[in-house]
Amino acid sequence: MHRSNPLPATVLLSTWLACFSPAAQALSSQAATEQVQAQLVASANAVRPGDQIVLGVQQRIIPHWHTYWRNPGDSGIATTIAWSLPAGASAGDIQWPVPSRFKLGPITNLGYEKEVTLLSSVSVPDDAKAGGTFPIQAKVNWLVCQEICIPQEVQLDLVLPILEKGTALGSGNPLIDQAKARLPVKSPWPVQVEQRAEKLALTITSPELHSAKVKDIWFYPAKWGQVVHSAEQALRQEGEALVLDLQPGEDPVPPGGTLSGVLVVTEGGANGAVVKGFNVEATLKTGGVATPASTPVSIGLAAALGLALLGGLILNLMPCVFPVLSIKALALLSHAEQTPSQRRLHGLVYTLGVLASFALLAGLLILLKAGGAQVGWGFQFQSPLFVLAVAYLMFAVGLSLSGVFSVGASVAGVGSSLAARSGYSGSFFTGVLATIVATPCTAPFMGGAVGYALAQPAGVLLAVFLSLGLGLALPYLALSTWPALQRALPRPGLWMERVKQGFAFPMYATAAWLVWVLAQQAGINSVAIALAGMVAIAFAAWLYESFRHGEGLPRLAGMGVASLALLVAVTGGYVGINASSASTASSAQQAGDAAKHWEPYTAQRLQDLRTKGDPVFVNLTAAWCITCLVNERVALSEPSVTSAFKDAGITYLKGDWTNRDPQITKMLAQFGRSGVPLYAFYPKGVEAAPVVLPQLLTPEVVLAALKAAAVP
Repeated sequence: MHRSNPLPATVLLSTWLACFSPAAQALSSQAATEQVQAQLVASANAVRPGDQIVLGVQQRIIPHWHTYWRNPGDSGIATTIAWSLPAGASAGDIQWPVPSRFKLGPITNLGYEKEVTLLSSVSVPDDAKAGGTFPIQAKVNWLVCQEICIPQEVQLDLVLPILEKGTALGSGNPLIDQAKARLPVKSPWPVQVEQRAEKLALTITSPELHSAKVKDIWFYPAKWGQVVHSAEQALRQEGEALVLDLQPGEDPVPPGGTLSGVLVVTEGGANGAVVKGFNVEATLKTGGVATPASTPVSIGLAAALGLALLGGLILNLMPCVFPVLSIKALALLSHAEQTPSQRRLHGLVYTLGVLASFALLAGLLILLKAGGAQVGWGFQFQSPLFVLAVAYLMFAVGLSLSGVFSVGASVAGVGSSLAARSGYSGSFFTGVLATIVATPCTAPFMGGAVGYALAQPAGVLLAVFLSLGLGLALPYLALSTWPALQRALPRPGLWMERVKQGFAFPMYATAAWLVWVLAQQAGINSVAIALAGMVAIAFAAWLYESFRHGEGLPRLAGMGVASLALLVAVTGGYVGINASSASTASSAQQAGDAAKHWEPYTAQRLQDLRTKGDPVFVNLTAAWCITCLVNERVALSEPSVTSAFKDAGITYLKGDWTNRDPQITKMLAQFGRSGVPLYAFYPKGVEAAPVVLPQLLTPEVVLAALKAAAVP
């Protein structure tokens, strides 16, 4: 690593002496760290009431180090200035000079080296008293980086005399005019931006830019994520216009949104390069959505529909869908003695329930996307209220299967008249329930399809989700319409009642698991709220079954108390969960992290490790994702895997998406995913490409991935 040289001893000595000299007030406009010397300067030697002056914070930076622009790029922090001014005075925003690019492996930062002066306009109040002083104080924070980064802070003071109006103020510090010359100006040329395939085409109509003197043109986005900072910006000519191809970033400009930044033109001359900056702003003219830079090449609609169908089929076998399989099995048994047309109709109605649920989910995603939200598969389980509602539903279904109460065939396809009634509404709601409990899981093949759908217009998203729903419903639909499969079903009989009661226990287990998920989201108090609600639901179910066959006032009273108990469960759960804080759970989780063989994932931690070239294994998971929990238990926590991580020096980062986390959402989008789990292994080396592991893990799968990446 390059060792930087400190600032000259004379500079440090003069700064130190300034603190103790009689002229300390004047000399305190300077301060120095090992890497940066800072100075507060003004455009005039004095001020007058009602005037506006320009102040500047100059940074002199030692070789090989840099500070940051307003958009620092892939890493870093922009410099900030906190002004303390006399009453009535105000300071404007920082005026940023044209930046430069700094590359370290795959990381590209935007900022300044050697020297920069950051300007701000300051207004002097009209009631400022001539003959007095105008004290200025600036607390300046910056991050200075080479191969390491150091946050630094200095305080700069400057006192200017207040003169009468009409009095000459003096020329001020020449650094101000030099800095103004480096500020970008408004673009004199028309600029447009449109999406072409997977690129943004920034078009500049300017014959003068065709000059041979122009050596380079580069666009610096004002906001992080609009374009990829490290991607090449190919420049080509189209008639009288120049087109700069930009690669959309992780937070792309939406259709109709504004792309803003600085266009930097470098010209060559006899006296060296001349750099000019031009502020540009253009509205994205397209009906599409810019594709994130690290999203894989589009798989196409036909492939997405096929993958969604296959993923929906496999979703039936995922552990999170197992509880609903019992309900579907009971439905098949109950329909075995019905006519072929009735059985086919049951299959169609069940499929309709699944498709209607997926259409509703797709519609909700479309609305949330239109509102600017970042959402993904299983996003509804990030809501503690939704988790509580599903826990209550699973518990109520379990009570019905156990025979505590019966409401016919309208509850999940089972009830007191299980073998005698058609129960089409039961088949429909079984499909709805199958969709609800399937959403915490991501099956193989469906991750890419859903990730593709979420980046497409509303019609495509809906089509992919309906294909996914059809895959989920297809096994039941096939059984209900294929006579050969129907003949293999056992005959219904009294034994079905025992089987039905036995199937209640997966429902109770699911409810218990959801209460555990709730504790991770809303704290330990939420467990008491959920359990109290379940007691109220059980009491309501018992009252309902006890009084529903009665008559007169006793029946009305029993039903009234049952309804009241149900209302208490629902209202109490809503109010209690909203009032419960997740801080207790979060702090307990963090306290236990130190004893784990993993670290909590943050984008900054991953970036720091990758900048050093260290190997990293990233696991993006959630407490409500059963697939994730199974993978962690059977593969990632196995001694053979943890030992391999330790021996190879692999840092294991675990990102928890149980509650909404924008950093994790962005990383999922980078890999074309919309939900968890995601397992990505970054081999050793700054430029090593990540390896994505399957969504179903075994110790052998993980160890094979490490071996393929040349990990010993």
